[in-house]
Formats: sequence, structure tokens, C-alpha cells
Amino acid sequence: MITPKERLMNVLKGKSVDRPPCICPGGMMNMIVEDVMDLTGSKWPEAHSDAGLMAELAAGIYDNGGFENFGVPFCMTVEAEAMGAPVYMGTKVNEPRVTEYPIKSVTEWKNLSNIDVNKGRAKVVIDAIKILKEKNSDVPLVANLTGPVSLASSLMEPMDYYKELRKKPCETHEFMEFVTENLIAFGKAQLEAGADVLTISDPSGTGEILGPKMFREFAVPYLNRIINDLKEYSETGTIIHICGRLKSIYKELNELESDAISFDSITNASQVVENVTNKVIMGNVSTLALEENTVESLKKISRNCLDNGVNILSPACGIGPRTSLKNIQSLVEAAKEYK
Repeated sequence: MITPKERLMNVLKGKSVDRPPCICPGGMMNMIVEDVMDLTGSKWPEAHSDAGLMAELAAGIYDNGGFENFGVPFCMTVEAEAMGAPVYMGTKVNEPRVTEYPIKSVTEWKNLSNIDVNKGRAKVVIDAIKILKEKNSDVPLVANLTGPVSLASSLMEPMDYYKELRKKPCETHEFMEFVTENLIAFGKAQLEAGADVLTISDPSGTGEILGPKMFREFAVPYLNRIINDLKEYSETGTIIHICGRLKSIYKELNELESDAISFDSITNASQVVENVTNKVIMGNVSTLALEENTVESLKKISRNCLDNGVNILSPACGIGPRTSLKNIQSLVEAAKEYK
């Protein structure tokens, strides 16, 4: 019988499978909910800084009939903190967030620290991956990176960053090179620790915010560099998640080197299938619906996604911690029932 890891690998490589996989990668696309915290006894915020608790939570989703993968961490602040940004660790129902920007301009990037994968929460993530690798090798283990634009705009005030893309393009490229090199180092450490899949989530690097020209200049080359530099370490495949409406950047999405594209519920899956022709399609169940709708409604939404051409069923973004486990289970059940 095909394992969850084999099923996801086959889909990402364009091979036939018995049914669609149902995953939620982690990182920005968090899948941890209160129900699983209570079942495992591992809770936020402690689990963000403890490898054992982090691994227990990630395994707890799969072990209790949830998503068919392991994925860590559960936020998008690990890299920013390692590079110098102070972070508030949140509560049981609120994710960590950056509280202060370490630089005020792209020209100050040399004041930032390099990510040290041997200390802090970067090491916690890597150690959690090692623990999870020992738990169940049949379950795909997802490494997560914050996308380069999103990380850059977590290190300085976002509006200033977006202005300097236009006003100081040469200095911005220097900054983006530095950010990208650090992301590659962190991604490599996660994959070498045992992760099978690489997901990069870049919610601030959208076509709506950047526009096609800036997306092509400041998002595509750096996303592709990460993918290409880490491809040899990613056994199963690579996924990129982009938020917002995708209509303005379909051409650019075709230029991305990832195996799969994941996207927001605001974008119609059938339009992505029609316009992005060289990618596995992942998504895009509304996280608001996932938190608020009934099981029956969520199964219908899931079937619609799959009917519209989605190859990997997944939430459209990170899910709210108050989402019920039974609602998560309904997505997995829909994938298992789909013919």
C-alpha cells in the first residue's frame, strides 16, 4: 500500500496516485490547533522553543487523523529573530511576531546577523526535524522557509522596504542576496536533518503588493535561487506559497522552479490550472471556512477544489489555532473519499 510520503512524492513528480494527498506544510502555513495541544499536552508558546514539544505537536496532528505530513516550525519569525529582530513568543492561541525592526533601511543590511543553525530557535527546528524523522519515516516531513521578500520586510518597516525597492534597487539587491544566502543555509540544515519536502511561503511577496515588474525582479530570482541551490537535498520536492490574487503574475509563476504552487482562497483554482501550466496545484480551502463551517460544508468545498484541478488538498493559508480538529479531519476524509 502506498505511504503518505510516497503519495506526496509521486504527485510532486507528476506521477499517478490512488488519491490526492492532504497536507499543511507548517511555517507560515501553520496547522497546530488547541485541540491537538490539549491531546498531546504540548502547548504554545513553550513548543516554539523546545524541540521535543515542537515534534510532539507536529506529530500530534497526523497521529490524530489530521494532515498527512509533519511540518515545523509553526510561525514565520525564526529567521528574523536569528538575524536580529526581537520576537514576542505569543500565547496558546497567538503566533509569535516581530516586535521591533533591527534595521531602518536596505543600506544597513551589514548590521544584521547571519543565521546560526547551531543555536536558538533555528537549532530547535532542526532538532525537532531529527526527532520527527525517527518517529515515522512513512510520513512526509516538511522543511519551511519564510520567503525572501517576507523575511526582508520582517527586518525593516515594510512600507519603507517597498519604497526602497524602487528608490534604492542596487542596495536592495545586495540586501536580498544576503537574506537569500541565509535562507539557503537554514533550508539546507533542515533538509540535511531529515526533512523531505521544502516549502517557501512568501506572503509579503505578492503580485498585488509588488506588481508584476517588481515581482519579476525582486521575488522570482531569489525564490529560484533557493529552490535550485536546495533541490539536491529535497528528496520529495519543492513548494512555493504566494498569497493574494495571482492574476497579474501568472507569467512569472510559470518561471518559478518549484514543483508545486500553493495559493490563497481568494484565487480560483481552475484559473490557476489554466494559466500556470508547469506546476502541481496545491490548495486552497479557505481558512475562515475551515474554522467556522460544518464538516459537511468543508467536504463540499474540498471536493470543489479537487474538481477544479487541485492536486494536493491543503488550507489556503495558516489555520487559526481555534479551528476544531474534526474540521481538519474532514479535509483528510474528503481527500480519501475522492475518486
